[in-house]
Amino acid sequence: MTQTHHTVPQNHNESEETTLQPDTNALKSGAQLLVDAFLEEGVEYIFGYPGGAVLPLYDTFYNEQIKHILYRHEQGATHAAEGYARVSGKPGVVVVTSGPGATNAITGIADAYSDSLPLIVITGQVATPGIGKDAFQEADILSMTTPITKHNYQVNDVKEIPRIIKEAFHVANSGRKGPVVIDFPKDMGILSTDSPVDNTVNTPGYYVNTKPDIDEIQKLNDYLKTSERPVILAGAGIHFSKSNSQLRQLVDKYQIPVVTTLHGLGAIPYDDPHFLGMGGMHGSYASNMALTECDLLINFGSRFDDRLASNPDEFAPNATIVHVDIDPSEIDKIIKTDLGIVADVKDVIEALLKYDTEKINHDAWLTTIKGYQDKHPFKYVDDPLEKFCKPQRAIEYIGEITQGKAYVATDVGQHQMWVAQFYPFQTYGQLITSGGLGTMGF
Repeated sequence: MTQTHHTVPQNHNESEETTLQPDTNALKSGAQLLVDAFLEEGVEYIFGYPGGAVLPLYDTFYNEQIKHILYRHEQGATHAAEGYARVSGKPGVVVVTSGPGATNAITGIADAYSDSLPLIVITGQVATPGIGKDAFQEADILSMTTPITKHNYQVNDVKEIPRIIKEAFHVANSGRKGPVVIDFPKDMGILSTDSPVDNTVNTPGYYVNTKPDIDEIQKLNDYLKTSERPVILAGAGIHFSKSNSQLRQLVDKYQIPVVTTLHGLGAIPYDDPHFLGMGGMHGSYASNMALTECDLLINFGSRFDDRLASNPDEFAPNATIVHVDIDPSEIDKIIKTDLGIVADVKDVIEALLKYDTEKINHDAWLTTIKGYQDKHPFKYVDDPLEKFCKPQRAIEYIGEITQGKAYVATDVGQHQMWVAQFYPFQTYGQLITSGGLGTMGF
């Protein structure tokens, strides 16, 4: 790294000293450019674990209003950022050091990718001259994370930092959300520039058309008007599109029962009479019977994973299947659909609500399902004489004293399923857990 030294004459007065000072206001280090870009994106928290390669960044964090939350392991930092992203709807930001620091974050990155959570993960890297030379604590994190990120970058020029950060936030939070990794060599945090920086975003592949085709909406409305046994499958897409209230309006208008996925819990309140519970392997009897017997299944933002549709050939065998998803790759990937709509879930529901359709009577269908609920509820034997409280009862009790309004974080296992079955979730973001990857230690 080349340094410029300014020599001040020994015989000088105060005015001479002032005129000879470098224009420090114009110079900014890469670390400062990074923090400035974070502030421009509204970042309030950074989750991380420091190390040598990222110390220049940490020196700058210390002087800014962004709060750093320290973890004891990089995997924990990425999981915390996932929780922040799920609750806030904004990308979680993670900073870890090079080598083992970066590799320790991989499980969290993969978990975020599986559950479509937006993360910005800054991984430290050895200084640029040492890259590719087996330097101490060097790891090719870009190659390792390519299959589990939406995009990744390596900073090779200080002036690129503002653009890379702006692009990364756009990519992470557009369309189907997901993690982005930015590999940050140590010297890029130290080097300074007084050149103009360009933060123009140029990511044509990540500009998503969220609006549905009007002919597709008309076809879906026609299906709804003629269906006698409709069911809505609500996935995480309901929450990511912030369409909980629109879903409730649609359910009330068409009198449609709702089954959710694990990450769809809270799409409608637990005590809503149209809510049947979670479907699939650990789902309720009523929800699975509704999926089996329905004549119209509308999937809003779920990927038909194997925990829900373990045998795709036998899933919803009597139903016309409509799949609404922001990600075109999900349509027909697992379940063959009769109508696939690539659009934002909220835009689709709002378009449906504009139709002047009379309130449809599905009383017979709802009565049938109510019979399933009454005959086969989730239950357990609660003996008051037993020394220990049943886990299911403990979860119910927590639900009672919190009125179903608490944020609930779980690990992965049977307790996770008990929470999904017995906690009375009221809205989105309350359940903070690992779904697609099933990460124990979450």
